[in-house]
Amino acid sequence: MSNSQMVMYEEEFTQIQSVLDRLVRDANANVVFIVDKNGQLIASSGDVAQIDTTSLASLTAGNIAATGGMAKLLKENEFATQFHEGEKANVHIQLIANRAILVVVFDARSSLGLVRLRVKRTIDELQRTFENLTTKGQRPGAPTPFSEITDADIDNLFND
Repeated sequence: MSNSQMVMYEEEFTQIQSVLDRLVRDANANVVFIVDKNGQLIASSGDVAQIDTTSLASLTAGNIAATGGMAKLLKENEFATQFHEGEKANVHIQLIANRAILVVVFDARSSLGLVRLRVKRTIDELQRTFENLTTKGQRPGAPTPFSEITDADIDNLFND
């Protein structure tokens, strides 16, 4: 498991958002979102106004951590896929490149088979994007989020 912080660049965020928008449409899902393993929401698509995505993101990360503990007890690396079935809503959870979590919330208008098929296709694309982020962040001389901040900017911030 990677504990390093991920820096999200605009190009990759746009790619991720586009993939999520397409997954909502293709899987006939209500909501799709990506969370990092610390529970921070990375991106979302669909009818997010009806869901507290911050709480759901945090609980999803906790769920992954808990099932990771179960997996270790059973001599497994991790359970990469989870499914929760409710009366009105279903949740499909999938790890991405062991550093992020894809969550698909859907109802009776879709099916688990359709969601799994669309998620399987989507995961490859998202893994490439996360690999690009990792590679981009490790390049020597790669810009950091703080590279454009000067000492004068910091001094001005605290002089107010």
